[in-house]
Amino acid sequence: MAENKYTEDSIKSLDWKEHIRLRPGMYIGKLGDGSASEDGIYILLKEVIDNSIDEFVMGNGQKIEINISEQGQVAVRDYGRGIPLGKLKDCASKINTGGKYDSEAFKKSVGLNGVGIKAVNALSTYFKIEAFRDGKKRAIEFSEGNLVSEDASDQKSDQPNGTSILFNPDPKLFNNFNYRLEFVENMVRYYSYLNRGLNVLLNGRKFKSKGGLFDLLTDEITEEIQYPIIHLSGEDIEIAFTHTSQYGEDYFSFVNGQNTTQHGTHVAAFKESIVKTIRDFYKKSYEAVDVRSSIIAAVSVKIQEPVFESQTKTKLGSLTISPDGETVRTFINNFIKNALDNFLHKNRDTAKAIQEKIQQSEKERKELKGIQKIAKERAKKAKIHNRKLRDCRSHYNTKKEDANESTIFITEGDSASGSITKSRNVHTQAVFSLKGKPLNCFGLTKKIVYENEEFNLLQNALNIEDSMEDLRYNKIILATDADVDGMHIRLLMLTFFLQFFPDLIRSGHLYILQTPLFRVRNKKKTVYCYSEKERITAIASLGPKPEITRFKGLGEISPDEFKHFIGKEIRLAPVLLNHTTSIKEMLTFYMGKNTQDRQRFIIDNLKIEQDLVEDAA
Repeated sequence: MAENKYTEDSIKSLDWKEHIRLRPGMYIGKLGDGSASEDGIYILLKEVIDNSIDEFVMGNGQKIEINISEQGQVAVRDYGRGIPLGKLKDCASKINTGGKYDSEAFKKSVGLNGVGIKAVNALSTYFKIEAFRDGKKRAIEFSEGNLVSEDASDQKSDQPNGTSILFNPDPKLFNNFNYRLEFVENMVRYYSYLNRGLNVLLNGRKFKSKGGLFDLLTDEITEEIQYPIIHLSGEDIEIAFTHTSQYGEDYFSFVNGQNTTQHGTHVAAFKESIVKTIRDFYKKSYEAVDVRSSIIAAVSVKIQEPVFESQTKTKLGSLTISPDGETVRTFINNFIKNALDNFLHKNRDTAKAIQEKIQQSEKERKELKGIQKIAKERAKKAKIHNRKLRDCRSHYNTKKEDANESTIFITEGDSASGSITKSRNVHTQAVFSLKGKPLNCFGLTKKIVYENEEFNLLQNALNIEDSMEDLRYNKIILATDADVDGMHIRLLMLTFFLQFFPDLIRSGHLYILQTPLFRVRNKKKTVYCYSEKERITAIASLGPKPEITRFKGLGEISPDEFKHFIGKEIRLAPVLLNHTTSIKEMLTFYMGKNTQDRQRFIIDNLKIEQDLVEDAA
């Protein structure tokens, strides 16, 4: 056996850019390809925009321009003060360098790590930064963090003050990446809600808000609300909420302008405070679940030197709101106790509507209590004997290192689940097998989730019965065949999630697995094709008469092949909810009894195979 030598040569010292490129996850979370909103290319964009937002917050510049090309090149231009010209290189390429260390200049900025813009530089094949100040400018260009060129001295400029950054994410790191404008638009909309009066232009489209979080909820809510949105704000805090007719709880949360998608201590404090204030106002010991059932809320706080639970700042971990020791919990409790109590005393109609909603939720919960008990006993037994779920070892609601990678595939029948089970990563990938076509649950009450054994087992496996807080899998992937039956099963499962757990979709946890339609190969090479266009390209590249196989079902794909499709190169289509889409109207159209309307829609949008071939060509 060879001896493992541990000498001076074993100790390696990496410079800043090498370390970022070697361990990008430490700085931007997962890399990804842009199919999920938390993928690295969006973090790079956010890091650049955050600097421009901080300038606006300090009263400098009212406009930010963002342009993203089809090739994935990103340009961000703000009209703030502009980085001091002599420090431009340091700000772009020296760790722990930046204006945010001046606590008076950036008292409540998004982050103080001094790494963000350097990470963008190191992870880009091309990175150019320009600063414009008082009729002068400087520009520096980098590639993978290495200096390519720089202005030796200040240059004359007629441009307004500000900073411009242009970058191309490195395709070697972000494999087959593609910016989805839906995700970027959401990011930009939230920036506008949190910074009233700011003009943000994304590829020429303008985003601006006057009403802050009130506008956010107005735009996001598409279902019937039980009473007008309550909008309260104070120093360093702003909240807005109402109750709708949907199931579950839905929260939008922010800290210093950062969208904390995994919430944290501020949302926990808000949820506690709402319940306590409601109980005190009505002098009733309502159950917390009844108070918060069907609530949709937005919470924004500003904190000095916030502590997040990850580099990507998606979950607040701070217990205190400022160096003087006041806790986040106390700060939010005191604000809501006073502001909401005053509001309810002054708005009796709204107060009455809230109480009626709570009483309705209480009634529905008690009606479900009996069947829940039976369902839980059944699920308890199923945990031991259930062959539907082949679980993984790491789960989203734990603090394991790979918790964010936890995934569950919802498959169609034993054949498909068999292929995935044999080829999956047992640490992070679970499989839940459906038996035939699930029930169309459109228009049914949540009682059906407990009465239908399969739905109840799935709810139990995901651990989402009461809330999203303990969700066991970060990615819930519908893996069905690419045929009519598979599409029907997919539609029925989408209906289930939209009807009873829409917040799971809004939080970006639901995906559709894309598997190849064709295998094209010759004796030397095999190409898997996901579309007719890819098939045509593969045939052209492999030469005359390659062997072409059409995959009709997931069960036809061998485990040895399947491991490629659910591994590092997995292709996922996120299930997205447009903020203007009404779930009720959408489900009524696609799953309701309006057969003739759907028939006309299908006829008007039907494409025959020849059309698809021509489109691909």
